[in-house]
Amino acid sequence: MDGVNFLQQTSLGLSFLWLVGSFAPALASAAKSAPQTFSGAAGQKDPSWIDLATSYGNPYVRDDVDASLSQQQLASWWELFHDDTLTELISLALENNKDLEAARSRLSEARAQVGIAESARLPWINLNGGWMRGNVPDHVVDGVLPEGPVRDQMGIDPQTDGSFAGIDASWELDVFGRTKAKVRAASDTLQAQNAKLYEVWVSLSAELALNYITLRTLQAERMVTASHIASEEETLELLQVNRKAGLLSDVPLQQSEYTLYSTRSQLPALDKEIAGTLSRIALLTGTVPGFLDQKLRTPQPLPDIDARLYGAIPADLLRQRPDIHAAERAWAAQIARTDEARAALKPKFSILGLLGFATLGGGLFSAGSQGFSLVPQISYPLFYGGALKKNVAVQKAAEKEKKALYEKMVLKAAGEVRSSMAAIAEDHAAALTLQKGRAASHKAYELVRHNYHSGLGTYLDVLDAQRAYLQADQKYTVSKGKELSSLISLFKALGGGWGPLEEGNGSAVKRHQSALTDGGPYEEKGNEAHERIHQ
Repeated sequence: MDGVNFLQQTSLGLSFLWLVGSFAPALASAAKSAPQTFSGAAGQKDPSWIDLATSYGNPYVRDDVDASLSQQQLASWWELFHDDTLTELISLALENNKDLEAARSRLSEARAQVGIAESARLPWINLNGGWMRGNVPDHVVDGVLPEGPVRDQMGIDPQTDGSFAGIDASWELDVFGRTKAKVRAASDTLQAQNAKLYEVWVSLSAELALNYITLRTLQAERMVTASHIASEEETLELLQVNRKAGLLSDVPLQQSEYTLYSTRSQLPALDKEIAGTLSRIALLTGTVPGFLDQKLRTPQPLPDIDARLYGAIPADLLRQRPDIHAAERAWAAQIARTDEARAALKPKFSILGLLGFATLGGGLFSAGSQGFSLVPQISYPLFYGGALKKNVAVQKAAEKEKKALYEKMVLKAAGEVRSSMAAIAEDHAAALTLQKGRAASHKAYELVRHNYHSGLGTYLDVLDAQRAYLQADQKYTVSKGKELSSLISLFKALGGGWGPLEEGNGSAVKRHQSALTDGGPYEEKGNEAHERIHQ
């Protein structure tokens, strides 16, 4: 072959290979933008598990069905408490919480896996080069060609130098969609991890708010107890004065001391619970234990929520829950893996190419040392002992599992919403009742004290009324915290605490969303993600 013809064929082969490679990104883009269908979800036109699960009436009766919270208000529900400290704590947690940090890392890992899967759509190119030096034993050379004029004319030397340099490339044509399914699985897994990140966010904001309300409830209960202790100390001092004056016996005095000590004994238990709650808040905010104590140890009143807010919370927002999004995307990813396993049963078409230089002795880049090859290739899995078909069966079984887990998640979410709505109704009614009971017990206590000082009753009556008032006061304080905790649980059950927000929204939640995902928004928002799996 002369040098001109060789170079022409080499150029032709390279042009073909690189032409194929140049079309690869366009083909990959077209495959990515094509409508995705999921064979495992065929006929599952939104069964609709969510609609079915929410088809029954809610326990909380709304007075004004038109007054509903906006999606933005649900996304930053803690701002409805109008508590700057709570808002600051949640902002701190979204920046420092270690569970969120781990979830971010898992999201980055899933994003990288998508890149790995997409790389299979493009040609793979390697650059190779090498040099060798060898020596063939004389008796071997003599056995092939004895010494003589012919051997001298051919220039055969037992000591040989060689070198080579070139590139090789390969590209698999995704005729039966195996690579496409693999990319789809990676993409859906990425979306599932993205949803799980928001699931951690929802749980974090709710758990932090619950612990904050617990802290303020314990502090309020401690203040109530301390107030009663101060009142009992004043009463004891008055009794001690009367006892010294001989106006009463030791019995009322001992009874009063017992009541005082009994009430004081409640403080260490409350302080212990407060310390534990502060430690949990530190863990949730990702700060060193004790770092927030100075800020949080000063008691603050519980947030005051208008009960009309309860009727403004829509209970049909299960699609807002990121754990449902995550389960749905995990199901979709498994459907794609089933498609990938099916495609593995089909032939594989690929193109192999090589261009390079090779020589023995010297002149690696000299004329005549060039070489190339272009090899279209087909590979058919003829016999693997049934492994490929068994893999399809494995993936189909896993697909059914993911579907069942998704449906279970929907039912669980519907149950949590229903339970939380019922809890709010009951806790609100209980708080109203205890408020009335507290007022009645206070009046009874004042009346009994007045009667005692007027000589119309015994001190035992005063102690009984005092204990009843203390219990009623404490129960009412706890009931207020319990009612707020039920409200937080409802927001959590509805997936509140995150949301695909509109452009131009200046909420802190939107800023935190951007920080959480490093600028990567939830890839398919609203109904888009929900519709894909049911196509």
